[in-house]
Amino acid sequence: MRALHELDASTAATLLERGEITAEALTRSCLERIEDLEPRVQAFEALDPDLALCEARRADAAGRPGPLHGLPVGVKDIIDTADLPTARGSPIFAGRRPGADAACVAALRRAGGIVLGKTVTTELAYSFPGKTRNPHDPARTPGGSSSGSAAAVAAGMVPAALGTQTAGSLIRPGAYCGVVALKPTHGLVPLDGVSPFAPSLDTLGVLVRSARDLPLLLAGLGVLLPPTAPIGRLRVGLCRTEAWDGTLPASRDAVARAAAALALAGAEVTEVEERFAGLSDAQRTVMAAEAAVTLGPLRDAHGDRLSPQLRALVADGERVSPEALATARGAAEAGRARLPALFARFDVLLGASTQGEAPVGLTSTGDPALNRIWTLLGTPCVQLPAGRGPAGMPVGIQLVGARGGDAALCAAAALVEEVLGDA
Repeated sequence: MRALHELDASTAATLLERGEITAEALTRSCLERIEDLEPRVQAFEALDPDLALCEARRADAAGRPGPLHGLPVGVKDIIDTADLPTARGSPIFAGRRPGADAACVAALRRAGGIVLGKTVTTELAYSFPGKTRNPHDPARTPGGSSSGSAAAVAAGMVPAALGTQTAGSLIRPGAYCGVVALKPTHGLVPLDGVSPFAPSLDTLGVLVRSARDLPLLLAGLGVLLPPTAPIGRLRVGLCRTEAWDGTLPASRDAVARAAAALALAGAEVTEVEERFAGLSDAQRTVMAAEAAVTLGPLRDAHGDRLSPQLRALVADGERVSPEALATARGAAEAGRARLPALFARFDVLLGASTQGEAPVGLTSTGDPALNRIWTLLGTPCVQLPAGRGPAGMPVGIQLVGARGGDAALCAAAALVEEVLGDA
């Protein structure tokens, strides 16, 4: 059998439920992996090995109750945890000790999950990078803002981790690090106890190693997906949004390979004419305006303790007129109104997760251009690894589902993952 830290979440949960492995042994294996690789990857902001092992022993003694059965999970450091600090990626909150778990963390614990540690986030989940490196090449960004969560899963430090997305903060690091990421339908998972950024966009999701892990993690978050009918002939819409023009050959080739493999496997793959023009700018407008309300008081109180990037975003948001914000929100509503007709024709939309491979350098976390539209529209999205680019770094494809269609999207993602694995 593989080393325990190499197991995907669903395999580990099955073995835990059967009593073939213990939560303590799995947690210990993850901690040993962290000890080996953390100096290179730097995925964790806060870690208490003794506390994690104590939780694991309690899970074993309790008979592994709940769907997560003693599974270790990393938690992004903008999500409150009662027993570990939550610094939100900012010196302003260094050493902050929340009084209670966030709703999602409380749900994980009720489901038998173990909080292994707090993973690195960019500053307040915006663009100023943290210390994390891409585990495939430490000279490259892991993406952001869920940097540590994606890197920890990719490096074998933890089988699953929580992250958030306001523009591209789950899908992009998932693609750069070569793991599976889910941004659910907006509002599906409660955000109580999660540091807010732009509330109409903020979405809590997960990073895992296999698409078949996604329903398990959602169940651990208290979201039980309804049963779905067996997928017959998958209807795939090849969707090149207005952001497609900025993609590089690595991403374009990954999408083309996936489309060809799906067609060969019997899927119906059809070009989508809709490009969702203007929605990338609308997302920028809404995000800046809401961030100015959410983070403006922090800027006023702490000034230059915030990065220039974040101060600039708040300033941009303060300049958004009520008319411009209403126009952007109207464009989002119009885009959402077009979705039902589109998903009457297609089960999923297929596109690129990122512009290309993870960029070299650690001063930027990359561009979320391919993610903005779907975050604005609130649709569920799954990033799937889809090979390597010319630099040998992971590239991914993005599957988009109908709003509220998370169960169908997860089922389709598992099917597509199987097809790509066989291609």
